[in-house]
Amino acid sequence: MLLAAAAITVLVAVPVVFILLQAVFPDFTRGSLAGAFSRLDVLTENARLLRQTRNSLMLSAAVMLGALIVGGPIGVLRGMFRVPFARVWDVIFLIPFMIPPFIAAIAWMMTLQPRGYLFRLAGFDLGGFLFSFAGLAFVITLNLFPLVYFAVSRALELVGGRFASAARIAGAGPVRAFWLITLPLATPAIAASLLIVFAMSIEEFGTPAALAARTGFDVLVTGIYLRLSDYPIDLSGAALGSVILMVLAVSAFFLQNFIATRRSFISQTGKPASVDKPELGPWRLPVLALFALVAAIGVVIPLSAIVLTSLMGTISGGPSAANLTLRHYEAIFAEGSRAVEALRISGWLAFLTALAAGAIGAVVAVIVVRGTGRGRHIIDALSILPNAIPSIVLAVGIILAWNSPFLPVTIYGTAAILLVAYTAILLPFPIRYAVARLRQIGPSLDDAARVSGASEARVISHILLPLMAPSLIAAMMLVFAIASRELVSSIMLAPAGMRTVGTFVFAQFEQGSVQTGMAMSVVAIAVTSTIMMAVNIWLARRGAGAFSG
Repeated sequence: MLLAAAAITVLVAVPVVFILLQAVFPDFTRGSLAGAFSRLDVLTENARLLRQTRNSLMLSAAVMLGALIVGGPIGVLRGMFRVPFARVWDVIFLIPFMIPPFIAAIAWMMTLQPRGYLFRLAGFDLGGFLFSFAGLAFVITLNLFPLVYFAVSRALELVGGRFASAARIAGAGPVRAFWLITLPLATPAIAASLLIVFAMSIEEFGTPAALAARTGFDVLVTGIYLRLSDYPIDLSGAALGSVILMVLAVSAFFLQNFIATRRSFISQTGKPASVDKPELGPWRLPVLALFALVAAIGVVIPLSAIVLTSLMGTISGGPSAANLTLRHYEAIFAEGSRAVEALRISGWLAFLTALAAGAIGAVVAVIVVRGTGRGRHIIDALSILPNAIPSIVLAVGIILAWNSPFLPVTIYGTAAILLVAYTAILLPFPIRYAVARLRQIGPSLDDAARVSGASEARVISHILLPLMAPSLIAAMMLVFAIASRELVSSIMLAPAGMRTVGTFVFAQFEQGSVQTGMAMSVVAIAVTSTIMMAVNIWLARRGAGAFSG
């Protein structure tokens, strides 16, 4: 409990406290506590903040529904049946996490906007759809649906078919057994994934900034960004907006926690159970067609737009053979280029972030599910806050906390500050996945081990951790994928002279080198995909595949 509390306090609670202090005391950064609550008028300023709150809720609800519609069916099929090329589909559906959201948004703009790729190739455009509420929700959904896919598929794999088989023996049909037995047992994982989708969509900045600006559909996070970037800087107003985001996310957390704890979802008790999945039979081709359709829309089209842009000599020249060149890739790997160094730095930071977040997530999950006392509920609530705070605002909180003059030693201005920021931002992934998995493991396994003389530490290391490992490794791979292209906190916190993949690509776009930025994105996606494919194959050979079990 003390170890988890210390980690959560340093990573989450301290930055949040500094943000709250800044919201209450406008001159807190100057060392003054005068004028408490004097900026609360921002909450009612021309009803703009209320409109942004409403828009944020509408967008998050639409993305949750879209992610469930897109990721739910293929997740059910992946978890319950022997889908051909299952591990290949897993890696393909992980690719959206390796594409920075603002890069994906630009790729869709290049494709669907007036006189975009679609118009040049097919003679029509969907710019009216793209630059609308529906288009905004569509693009964010395609970035986040893998969360639902992996959560549903892993949960249904772990539930297995023995409960449904018992229901079939009792006279229930296959559909009735699925709706009344199998799907309810997977509820904790599904609710956890939808909570993360809600939190990530409500704090997404890049896509709304790129698409919604043309429609006037502003959300809370873009309003907060404007307060942080436009002169004069309004830290108090940004902090107040962040408080609203925290309230919304914590409310969603309590709803998810209510769903996950109001009844028992134990599906693994130590009894042997068959893990064989039925064949698809005549549904094999339709299922493959469905997976291919989702992959084409969610992965192939935006990735193709990114690759095509990276190969174009000039944007105005369009996608013609005469306009294709490799010179933007040559610039990346040219002597003296900082792109390779950025790849190396991002790789190490992502790897260390995955290890740190996975270790903390496992400890917190054991405390939350198996522990007692009120402290575990506080730790659980604090662990979800990073997704409730925009990354740029959390970065400001980290700056305020680690740049305080009273600290004798600080990591501010070093690469360690990026590791702290990445871990704080991505910590909810392993915690939510591990908590959902642990709720499916019956306490009888713990009791049996203790009766045999095992200590608490031995029960955790030899029973709980191995059983949590598949879900925990899957979450760590998601953390690695997202950390390897993280942008906002990198821009705010990276030491002078240090470039990550995200900051390198962002700098290229700011300088007008769109093709070079896209080329760097292609290289980063290829490197990350290769590493994750190799890890997944290695784990599968050891009998502990990250996604397939």
